[in-house]
Amino acid sequence: MEELKKIIRDVPDFPKKGIVFKDITTLLADGPSFHRMIDLLAHRYVGRGIQKVVGVEARGFVLGSALAYKLGAGIALVRKPGKLPWKTLQKTYELEYGTDTLEIHIDAFKPGEKVLIADDLLATGGTVAAVVDLVTQLEADIVECAFMAELEFLEGRKRLPEGKVFSLLKF
Repeated sequence: MEELKKIIRDVPDFPKKGIVFKDITTLLADGPSFHRMIDLLAHRYVGRGIQKVVGVEARGFVLGSALAYKLGAGIALVRKPGKLPWKTLQKTYELEYGTDTLEIHIDAFKPGEKVLIADDLLATGGTVAAVVDLVTQLEADIVECAFMAELEFLEGRKRLPEGKVFSLLKF
């Protein structure tokens, strides 16, 4: 895991002064490392009956698509408002500087389908908590929320279902 962590670039003062941004594009661009990361994550879910992976805009699309492919599952997308072409369910949630809204198609899952929520990074947990709410409203069974990396000091997992959070890399 340390090898993969070293590939992720730190970008100081982005998007604002005092923040050290974890830039995962360096890992995604390294073919063998990206392949290894997806294999390690997917291995955790083999045989668990995952029927859909939820990819969270935008980097979660990359991770979610690769995991869905490896698991033989479908993918459902969670996007910003106005980006999905069919009827949607919306969730507005609080950010430290305001609010944001996410949408998912109302027919993204059948009730009881086993779902894996996938995103690149768990920070404060607000975005994925909103996704959990959307998936729950559609009556899917959340197997776990999977992340490539987690910023543990921000304690985002406290906002997510207990025992249903997995992060491959921890900072």
